[in-house]
Amino acid sequence: MIQVLAAVWALLLGMTLIMIGNGMQATLMGVRGAIEGFGTLQLSVITSAYFLGFLIGSRVTPEMIRRVGHVRVFAALGSFISAGLVAFPVFTDPYSWTVIRVILGFCLSGVYVTAESWLNNAATNQTRGTMLSAYMIAQTSGIIIAQGLMNLGEAAGFLLFVIPSILVSLSFAPILLSITPTPAFETNKPMSIRQLYHSSPLASVGILLMGGVFAAQFGMASVYGAAAGLNAAQISGFVAAIFMGAVALQLPIGWLSDRMDRRFLILGVSAMGALSTGVGIFLGVDFKTLLVLGFVMGGAASPLYSLLIAYTNDFLEVEDMAAASGALVFVYGMGAIVGPMATGQLMDMIGPHGFWVFLSALFTMTSLYAAWRMTRRAGVPVDETGAYLNVPPTVSPVAIEAAQEWYVEQAEEAAAEAEAEASETATGP
Repeated sequence: MIQVLAAVWALLLGMTLIMIGNGMQATLMGVRGAIEGFGTLQLSVITSAYFLGFLIGSRVTPEMIRRVGHVRVFAALGSFISAGLVAFPVFTDPYSWTVIRVILGFCLSGVYVTAESWLNNAATNQTRGTMLSAYMIAQTSGIIIAQGLMNLGEAAGFLLFVIPSILVSLSFAPILLSITPTPAFETNKPMSIRQLYHSSPLASVGILLMGGVFAAQFGMASVYGAAAGLNAAQISGFVAAIFMGAVALQLPIGWLSDRMDRRFLILGVSAMGALSTGVGIFLGVDFKTLLVLGFVMGGAASPLYSLLIAYTNDFLEVEDMAAASGALVFVYGMGAIVGPMATGQLMDMIGPHGFWVFLSALFTMTSLYAAWRMTRRAGVPVDETGAYLNVPPTVSPVAIEAAQEWYVEQAEEAAAEAEAEASETATGP
């Protein structure tokens, strides 16, 4: 474990710093936007702009890397991110913020693609799972740490925008000075959305809905907090609770995923999310209650994403798993683009609790659809399902493709072990 982490420590440190910057700017959008007098609907469009840029970047960056190489792409996109973060308090109008958010989404997606390709290149069959798990922890930890740094200044000033810009600029030093550039990678031809749906309707619909859920959590939680009258410290605490829940519940849900029918687990976890967000509709804005609800809500959403990817693989041939990663990210991205705008529209119509109404509706739809799909075909026997790996929604298609490679490696190892056991049984003592 220590040797594995020693090989990629610079990449993990750099990505943690980048995620701190990304987490701070996501929370700042809602807090500073309210101070500037932006409407809820305007802030929802600004939030969706990030996910639009992210989706475009995930599809364009591989070609950029093939043309000019990892290092140039990484450095160029990093400079745009750093500049974009300090541009927010300079151009304080919704149109400028929308453009900046598209650019940041594009650049951050490109940085993830580049970093994750480096990570995957450094991994072996034996270390891939450990490296991916460490990378996922670094990403989520960065977002949580970002919420604590929100208390270092006032959202109305410049400092909270300068801090993430500095951190992002510093993040590139350990990465670029310690990693040998890898050859431009070859991406798999993506599976079509129709093929993905045909293979697993539940996973396809669930990933789409979880895109809306995560985007609303990541981008609109601070907008909700500002509209509900929370101060900046309370808003950052609420956002931190969401991602702490995502970390805390990954392990138990992953453990259950490998030991029971995944459709029942998808139904149960989405019902848990629907219950927590449903409670939020009817309760007043009590900070301690919000922390609990945020923890449970985040603990349902992020593991559900990983669970749905694992469930997708249960119905795919081994050779199709890597190709499915692009389709999964595209479906998720479409949900992420629409989610914040739908949330903003509801909040504009019925008030701040529209945030909870939207999330509750998506969790409920996921739960009901899972229940319906269980009546349409038999599930995969538990002993024939693939392993579960934490894959948070913040990663690019490269990390998902690496996770798919890990699934394939686990399946091949399991098949080899089963063949060896069968051979020993046949030959006898």
